[in-house]
Amino acid sequence: MKFGFILIGLLACKQVAAQQQPLAAFPLQRVRLLDGPFKKAQDADMQYMLSLNPDRLLAPYLREAGLTPKAESYGNWENTGLDGHIGGHYLSALSNMFAATGKPEIKQRLDYMINQLALCQQANGDGYIAGIPGGKAMWQDVAAGKIKAGSFSLNDKWVPWYNIHKLYAGLYDAYVIAGNEQAKGMLLQLCNWCVNLTAHLSDDQVQQMLRSEHGGMNEVFANVAALTGDNKYLVMARRFSDKRILAPLLQQKDSLTGIHANTQIPKVIGYKAVAEVAEDSTWANAANFFWQTVVHNRTVSIGGNSVREHFHPANDFSSMIESREGPETCNSYNMLKLTRRLFLSQPAVAYMDYYERTLYNHILASENPNGGFVYFTPMRPNHYRVYSKPQEGFWCCVGSGLENHGKYGELIYAHTANDLYVNLFMASTLDWKEKGVTVMQQTRFPLEEATNLKLTVAKPASFAVYLRSPSWVTKGQLQVLVNQKPVEAVADNNGYIAVRKTWQTGDVITVRLPMHTITEFLPDSSNWVSFVHGPIVLSAATDTTGLQGLFADGSRMGHVAGGPLRPLDDAPMVVAAKDQLDMALVPGKQPLTYTAPAIFYQPAAKKLVLQPFYTIHNSRYVIYFPYTQPALLDSIRKVMQEKEQAKLSLDAITADLVNCGEQQPENDHGFAGENTDNGLFKEQHYRNAKGWFSYNLRNVGGKATKLRVTYYGKDKNRSFSIYVNGRLLSNVKPDGNGGDRFIAVDYPLPAEATNAAMLTVKFAAEPGSATVNIFEVRLLK
Repeated sequence: MKFGFILIGLLACKQVAAQQQPLAAFPLQRVRLLDGPFKKAQDADMQYMLSLNPDRLLAPYLREAGLTPKAESYGNWENTGLDGHIGGHYLSALSNMFAATGKPEIKQRLDYMINQLALCQQANGDGYIAGIPGGKAMWQDVAAGKIKAGSFSLNDKWVPWYNIHKLYAGLYDAYVIAGNEQAKGMLLQLCNWCVNLTAHLSDDQVQQMLRSEHGGMNEVFANVAALTGDNKYLVMARRFSDKRILAPLLQQKDSLTGIHANTQIPKVIGYKAVAEVAEDSTWANAANFFWQTVVHNRTVSIGGNSVREHFHPANDFSSMIESREGPETCNSYNMLKLTRRLFLSQPAVAYMDYYERTLYNHILASENPNGGFVYFTPMRPNHYRVYSKPQEGFWCCVGSGLENHGKYGELIYAHTANDLYVNLFMASTLDWKEKGVTVMQQTRFPLEEATNLKLTVAKPASFAVYLRSPSWVTKGQLQVLVNQKPVEAVADNNGYIAVRKTWQTGDVITVRLPMHTITEFLPDSSNWVSFVHGPIVLSAATDTTGLQGLFADGSRMGHVAGGPLRPLDDAPMVVAAKDQLDMALVPGKQPLTYTAPAIFYQPAAKKLVLQPFYTIHNSRYVIYFPYTQPALLDSIRKVMQEKEQAKLSLDAITADLVNCGEQQPENDHGFAGENTDNGLFKEQHYRNAKGWFSYNLRNVGGKATKLRVTYYGKDKNRSFSIYVNGRLLSNVKPDGNGGDRFIAVDYPLPAEATNAAMLTVKFAAEPGSATVNIFEVRLLK
């Protein structure tokens, strides 16, 4: 992902920040959205959240507190180990939506949730509240120093700190955003429970515990430290900061390849939160370095990052193009939270350019107009997204999705003690109560290339209005008019244009924002290109067939678009010299629609129309197009066809697949094990064991005939056995003669196994030995 604004140097940041007045966001209550795509998304979100049954969301909390639930728990992730996580998100979502709309029914729902959770806390008696199944006994073991942490488990529970973090954040938001005083007292009791729980753990034991995904626990304690002024919470924030991730960031080193992306982003938000409370520039610089690295080296044009939830190599985006499981919405949700903190500390336009790009092209695009949230947004050409259904899907991205579309107003404007910042060109109103100023921003942006800001003041007031000068406007082309008269539009070092005067009621600022189209290749400079008009990523809707599971059921893998893959060589190709690309698009009849007959080679000979990606739903699409020069077209297509034929043939006979060592694929396949570990080798994830591990693989229709296991060819001196549904399939003793490559070995399944709808595949080390690294387990039809 590229921006025209120069990267912010750390020294420059420090110098400018020393001169900059503190910048603050306006409370959501002060901003109201007007008609436009964001208002529509907000309304759809509100209907979705009101369709949920709060008693079903509360059921895990009541159960774990020894109280009788009023309704049955929801299913999906809500009754398979992550029970209660959506309830925490729901508090934050209701808080945002109430602040953004003032709707009394939202406030009533929030107050009811808080009251019921208070009963749970009272019944528990020690400040604890959570829906984690069997959580109390597990926490007793943790407090006693009995800690067994994996990347997505703690003492055999599914990421309990991650789970409970959502409740911490929800209680904080209920108080700070929605003004619920009861939530503050509950939050402090829950924080004190954690202080007491970890009081006898050494720092090393806490760090061991933090191997398990734990959300933004450090941010929670930093926020509470700022709220109360009590240093004990700042101490806890530092204790809950994962040093394995922090250490390389402090040294300005990118060590992110292969690790679970959304596990890390909340940690970094926490580093920045600690830095703000403690006035620690080193931790602030670490957070900024992470942002720079992810945004400029690991992010695609829509603003998202990661493949199958993990950071892939920054110099190889091939998996991004090939996978069904592209950028995860939760990642962008958290990257925007980090961006917001960085911007308010240092209001540089680069932060807002990224914020705007991601808001339009990933967050807005992640909600179906009729309701439903997206987990993965595939970058694979001619694939599609899957949406949740209110009573079925309870993934992490449903929780963050509920929050996303109620807080669009949080950074449209910001302010210092005296001056106003206009950061986003979004139809809205602002009530700057302290200054007696209201602003109405009237615009159809991006359908029109301008916005108007009409001011109303209680009495004439002198202050500056800082207008963002985005990188996508060619230097010198942005125009500013006050009451129809042009004024000087020169941006400062932060990329903002200051307009100073004594404002009176009826004054209007007009900002003209000419957009043009650019091409963006993937960050690894490979031959895949996207088209971006201003901040808007353009995409082509291609096909509506084979959209299996478009609206997901409650199955564990329902969030993945499992329909047939289209061959990459069937995607429309861009065929032209690179210097011809930017000017090749021809405007269509509708705003922000384009054709480009001169540069597209289309195997299906179908008319191609580019339009904003956020307007495409319930369809296959193309964002990144394969690119080549005319002279290389035939040879490139031949290579693509040969490569795709082998991959799609394998995909067609795959009944189920586990990418070993990766968090969500393993969890979705019922991972269990003892004395087992995972890691990264040659940029591929693996799992091994001195004990055993197992997965549950689906055999829909009973068509599987073989189990395929991928190893590294040189592995040897190990001895282990493979079992299927408890019966020995094979004894394995690799000889290391497979060479320096990954090899796939097929094991025929016994007849009785082929008829089973679910196969439990277990890898067990022989006594005194271990399994080799196992990279992939595939069930073949």
